[in-house]
Amino acid sequence: MNPQPPVTRMRIAARTSSGKAGALADFPILRDQLDAWKTRLGKTSWTPWLILGLAVFLRFFLLGIKPPHFDEGINGWFVDQMVKNGFYRYDPTNYHGPLHFYVLLLSQTLFGRNVWALRLPVVLVSISCVWLCFKFEPLVGRNVTRMAALAMAVSPGFVFYGRYSIHEVWLVLFSMLFILGLLGLWKFGTPNYVWCAGMGLAGMILTKETYVIHVGCAALAVPVLFFSNRLNPLPDARPAKQTWDYVDLALVIGVGAFAIVFFYSGTFFHWSGVKGLYQAYAAWFETGHAGNGHEKPWYYWLTLIGRYELPVAGGLVLCVFCQQFNNLSLRYLAIYGVGTVIAYSIVRYKTPWCIISFIWPFLFIFGAAMLVIPLRYRLVTYVASTVLLCASLGSTIWLNYFRCTTDTEPYVYVQTYNEIFKLTTPLLQLAKQDSRNYQLTGHMIRTSAYPLPWILGDFPHIGYYEHENLPAKLDADFLLVQEDRIKEVEPKLHDSYYTAPLKIRAYQDTSKLYLSAKIFKEFFPDRASDFTGKGPG
Repeated sequence: MNPQPPVTRMRIAARTSSGKAGALADFPILRDQLDAWKTRLGKTSWTPWLILGLAVFLRFFLLGIKPPHFDEGINGWFVDQMVKNGFYRYDPTNYHGPLHFYVLLLSQTLFGRNVWALRLPVVLVSISCVWLCFKFEPLVGRNVTRMAALAMAVSPGFVFYGRYSIHEVWLVLFSMLFILGLLGLWKFGTPNYVWCAGMGLAGMILTKETYVIHVGCAALAVPVLFFSNRLNPLPDARPAKQTWDYVDLALVIGVGAFAIVFFYSGTFFHWSGVKGLYQAYAAWFETGHAGNGHEKPWYYWLTLIGRYELPVAGGLVLCVFCQQFNNLSLRYLAIYGVGTVIAYSIVRYKTPWCIISFIWPFLFIFGAAMLVIPLRYRLVTYVASTVLLCASLGSTIWLNYFRCTTDTEPYVYVQTYNEIFKLTTPLLQLAKQDSRNYQLTGHMIRTSAYPLPWILGDFPHIGYYEHENLPAKLDADFLLVQEDRIKEVEPKLHDSYYTAPLKIRAYQDTSKLYLSAKIFKEFFPDRASDFTGKGPG
């Protein structure tokens, strides 16, 4: 009797013969996740990605085209001191918080001491600001956020200073996050907006002392908005039910407070730095009132906006009609934006990069033009908006890639001239060819040589001599001598040098560059030395 197969009531599904399809069949969770991603991607609009792509390109393209700015050199020098000390020693008279320096330290550690590593963090933050514009969509609508993001992506100021290693771009990011949190709590009341507001406030405190202006204007905008609502009631004026609890609030406060203490205390190595949280304001108020060489008239910001930021100018004009907005967030942004402009205009100390700190709300108002301009003028509004955006993009290209060191441009402020390459290019090229050339000797006989101390920080035998002091031996592989000290230096030199005038930046005397004829002869083929010393003895 032949054996019979076992009897079962279970039906076994036939396996597919396709190995490729069967792979995912073995992992249904992975298959479902991939299907969800495909569905989500199919529903995703490519417009935000195109705007972000444009922002990325404009900020990364030819990032090293201009030499480091004076402030970039100072910031890089602080990072070098952090490497030596192990932490950042917060100084209340520096007027800037510690966060930026720790991020620069990380970037420089990962990518080396070069201008790309110095600027990379701020470039990424500037791009993040454009991305953050889209997060306002639940508050002000899709079209408004996209127009605001596009305007920020092509803005001359946001691109120009988004390619500088300075603190202001961080202030833009955190102030946007702070305002997003406040408006989100009013409209939705969910815990994620508590985190936005809390981390935005902590980030501003860690970035720059001027955060008090933004917090003050944000607070004052509330009663103004209340009065505005009484005049023209808003449909969304009633706050949403808050779904966060005190545990959420305690966590946000705890994380923010820890970050502030951690960084201001020099990662717990410089506890007196925490006192700088309030000590800074005595010096800051004095500088803001006096100007210290950077005083400008009250209308200074308006002239910059009129010259460079045409979409911002359009948004600023539309603020006059903010009562026509039936959206609480837009009306609040208009009030808050005007308040910050007034506050920054009152302060006499004005440097142009501060402009990006307070003009971003007007980009949303610019994007909301369709909500206040009558329907019969819609085509004209579209055309006008397109013209303003194209003009902004053209100005960005012209400023950032053709005139980025031209000091007749108001945005180009105490910028290092390209003349500095007369020294840095051959010197760094020699060091790249042979690492022993890092031991070359140099004398910088002039006041305020920045950003050279950071650029040439890997050369240990460079001395910086200000005022009346001089090195014991004046002959060196290269010298940079301030114009009014040439007659004092040249009679004491013995060697032969190639020479050239070199001006570091505006508002400085021209210096004279001396390059040793023996060391730098490959850069001057068929050229005799320009100067041979006849020093005593």
